[in-house]
Amino acid sequence: MNHYETVFIMTPVLSEDQVKETVKGYISYLKDNKAEIVSEENWGLKKLKYTIQKKKSGFYYLMEYKANGAILPKMDVEFKRDETVLRWLTVRLDKFAAEYAVRRKNRLSETKKPTE
Repeated sequence: MNHYETVFIMTPVLSEDQVKETVKGYISYLKDNKAEIVSEENWGLKKLKYTIQKKKSGFYYLMEYKANGAILPKMDVEFKRDETVLRWLTVRLDKFAAEYAVRRKNRLSETKKPTE
């Protein structure tokens, strides 16, 4: 099983429930294909550097998972069919990138801890 990271941008006209439903669909697709979800991050609504399909902002979401590479072409087809997804990028993480992802998550969790 390889370690992957997928970031996708959803259209800004979606409600919060629609965003959650879209993400839930991709997570369940991965789990149905025996992928192990390592982490998920909702980056929220962000302004795009350039317009995509006449949209100036979008909802960003990151999924990190371990899966067989054979499911990726099918997932790309699902992204292409989904009108709510503007762009996506899937990257296979080597051992150094996976270590960096763990450090990044730890650093983020430390900054979000409430101070006493």
